[in-house]
Amino acid sequence: MTPAESTPYRAGTVAVLGRPNVGKSTLVNALVGAKVSIVSPRPQTTRHRLLGIASFENGQLLLVDTPGIHREQKRAMNRMMNRAARGAVEGVDAAALVIEAGRWTEEDALAYGALHAAGVPVALVVNKVDKMADKTALLPFIAEVTRERLFASVHLVSALKSKGLDVLVKDLLYLMPESAPLYGEDEITDRSERFLAGELVREQLMLRLGEELPYSTTVEIERFEEDGEMLRIAAIVWVEREGQKPIVIGKGGERMKAISTGARIGMERLFGRKVFLETWCRVREGWSDDEAALRRFGYSD
Repeated sequence: MTPAESTPYRAGTVAVLGRPNVGKSTLVNALVGAKVSIVSPRPQTTRHRLLGIASFENGQLLLVDTPGIHREQKRAMNRMMNRAARGAVEGVDAAALVIEAGRWTEEDALAYGALHAAGVPVALVVNKVDKMADKTALLPFIAEVTRERLFASVHLVSALKSKGLDVLVKDLLYLMPESAPLYGEDEITDRSERFLAGELVREQLMLRLGEELPYSTTVEIERFEEDGEMLRIAAIVWVEREGQKPIVIGKGGERMKAISTGARIGMERLFGRKVFLETWCRVREGWSDDEAALRRFGYSD
């Protein structure tokens, strides 16, 4: 019997939690081996719970990427994102608490508290170790974080550079129940291509707009059609005020064109075929603080 045959196959669900901008989505993408979650340098880029399916020789991890847990809950969208993150721990087999190397905040403590209350085993994932200038400070930092907090394992990783992930996968699989695969090996997410198309447009908004405006935008896919080997997609960028439209569109439409081009390139890379993308910008007053509008745009808790 080979080692692979003697090792039981394990499969289960892992909630990936942490405060905004610690690299949760980058970690999920690295483990899945494909881009299922959008990423940007801005906090709160992730607004939805999303399942990334990571398949390995001896098991399968269903990684629940979540919005970052944060204290500010001024708008309905913030409250819904927090509920989505906290709800992600229900029924999971384990969790990964992602933190930034050298930095522990009250929001990190909030995320740990949610996981501790759920009673699931938690792997501490210390991300961005490659960006920490003084590596000798890592051990004291970890000692402080783990003092009076219980973790199943501790991992130093760079999700961006895919460093330290092999041992993390091994330890997470150990926490999973013995099970046949829950999804096919070629499946990478439970979300539709239509949903992913909208996220890729929103990613470009996060990357190309100013400090505050991205948080006042959302994307609705109005049309998603197959035309032979091509996908024809129509996307609406919604903003909250009339004065925001010209900022999104840009002088002579140049910014909207750049947003569309970046999104189209991402779609073609992810979907593996040509994409014809049309985009428009429209106004829905106060959509981010309107639960009915949020649900129309696909947000849920």
